[in-house]
Amino acid sequence: MNKIVARFRNSRLRRFLRKHQKYAPILFFIGGFIFDTLTLGRIDRTYDLVVLCLHMSCLTLTLYGYNLADDGRWKNTVLERYEEFFPLAIQFFFGGLSSAYVIYFSRSVSLSKTATFFVLLVALLFANEFLKKRISNKYLQFSVYFFLNFTFFAFMVPVFIKDIGTEIFRVSGLISLGSTLLLILTTYFSSPSTRAEVHLGKLVGIIGFIYGFINLLYFFNLIPPVPLALDEGLVAHNVSIENYKYVVRYEKDENYYFWRDHKLKFHYAPDENVYVFSSIFAPTDLKKSVIHRWKWYNAITKEWEMVEDIGFKITGGRTGGFRGYTYKNNIKEGQWKVDVITEEGLVLGVIDFEVVTVTSLDGVKIAERRF
Repeated sequence: MNKIVARFRNSRLRRFLRKHQKYAPILFFIGGFIFDTLTLGRIDRTYDLVVLCLHMSCLTLTLYGYNLADDGRWKNTVLERYEEFFPLAIQFFFGGLSSAYVIYFSRSVSLSKTATFFVLLVALLFANEFLKKRISNKYLQFSVYFFLNFTFFAFMVPVFIKDIGTEIFRVSGLISLGSTLLLILTTYFSSPSTRAEVHLGKLVGIIGFIYGFINLLYFFNLIPPVPLALDEGLVAHNVSIENYKYVVRYEKDENYYFWRDHKLKFHYAPDENVYVFSSIFAPTDLKKSVIHRWKWYNAITKEWEMVEDIGFKITGGRTGGFRGYTYKNNIKEGQWKVDVITEEGLVLGVIDFEVVTVTSLDGVKIAERRF
């Protein structure tokens, strides 16, 4: 063991990290992001579960070890030789977890109403690079840790119990709050340097504020109902089933609109149906009722009017998501949107389109996709 440690202390890697110490944190941050981007796929896959659990567990242990290092707790132990790398490890796990959440949340085709939480995750992802200058700030450490920990349990609890809902989100939050406070108290009472630097009441107050803020976002439907995700959503002229495949005929947009495939302007011929197709990812064996809430914008009152709720049940497990559609006929011209929501009213995504009445569909560019 001593030979291995000695070899590492004199290795090119160690010399490289010390020479480029200024850039080491961002390299570890980018490393965590690239690692997750290349390896993570779906939240209910065993590999993804193991990686996220290892990230969270290792972050917790490293954070604890780092805060006790100033007290000489690891003196004359194997960990003493690696104390200087604790901040880099924290950087790696912060980057790994935040990038994983961004990957999972970005699966949804619509973030129009749930963009607030997604933007927070993206901001945290990029702000993580700047945390290297303040990584010793214990208030910041534990605040970021709690935010990531809360999101971790919001994903994990529904996956393991195969259910989702408001009560489950609250339970996830309480588990996260309890585990974070346990880490804080354990570190605080084990580390004299932490007690000298941190006011316990202030730190607990910050954690309580973050807990309340996340719950407030959830209350106003600004957090998508993870781990559900709207993989695909579009308005179509026809949806049929052939050989267990959903055949969707829709208006294809110009190629320079690379971020979407379908047109937002729907040409409506008299007496035809208007279909809305959605594909929703859900973890294996998770069953849930979802609703297509059709809304029309009244230009006179300048308000969205709810036209009809049409629901159906989904079952998780399919890689491409659970497919379903609803349709209406004899609809009015103007702006429409279909909210894809759970039975509790949590928003998975919003499908927007404008209905324009035409006498026929001659000249309209129709494409076909199979799901």
